[in-house]
Amino acid sequence: MEICFVLVEPAVPENVGAAARAIKTMGFKNLRLVNPCEYQGVKALMLAHGSHDILENAKVFNSLESALTDIDFAIATTAKQRWVKQNVIPINELKSFLLEKEESVSRVAIVFGREESGLTNDEISLCDRSATVPLNEPFPSLNLAQAVMVFAFSLTNLSLPQTTEIKNATGNPGYKPLKKRIIKILNQIGIPKTNLVHGRILERLSETSDEDVNLLHSVSAKIEEKLGE
Repeated sequence: MEICFVLVEPAVPENVGAAARAIKTMGFKNLRLVNPCEYQGVKALMLAHGSHDILENAKVFNSLESALTDIDFAIATTAKQRWVKQNVIPINELKSFLLEKEESVSRVAIVFGREESGLTNDEISLCDRSATVPLNEPFPSLNLAQAVMVFAFSLTNLSLPQTTEIKNATGNPGYKPLKKRIIKILNQIGIPKTNLVHGRILERLSETSDEDVNLLHSVSAKIEEKLGE
């Protein structure tokens, strides 16, 4: 699967440069920025030693939602105890968690928030799950570039680009289409996004393995047929 690192409104150019260096050092190359600071200036380039290509090829978006449009599965990173998502994945379990989805998920986003305030609850809700780095002491916490390095290191060797042809050969329709299907069904039966149960069901859906994704596609297709009648 392809791993994308998304920085939301980074305010310190040096952090963006150091994050780019961390990403490349660990074998990744996909950096996305949402309303960033000057990320190609001298300050950023100094910290991105040997990684200027990561900054040059970074994709810029005006919202997190648009940055995640082509993403199959998004992980929000956060250290604050104000989760929208109830089940937070410790970083040491994240790689094995994603490996269970290698046939149903092609592109994963690891989303990082602002240096001062992190991600908002609305931004966390756009992601499928939350992950955190357990700290022995709440302060001083990791800064943005350090957090990117820790996550990149933990996911090393997971980023193995997979062609559409290979993916389709597995016969797995994928997690993202299943999520859209379930959301449609929930809305049809009167459990909209504003209902807390809606979010909880989607969170539990994110736990599904490749085998369960196939099974749920079959079941949800039958449900859609019945609702259509």
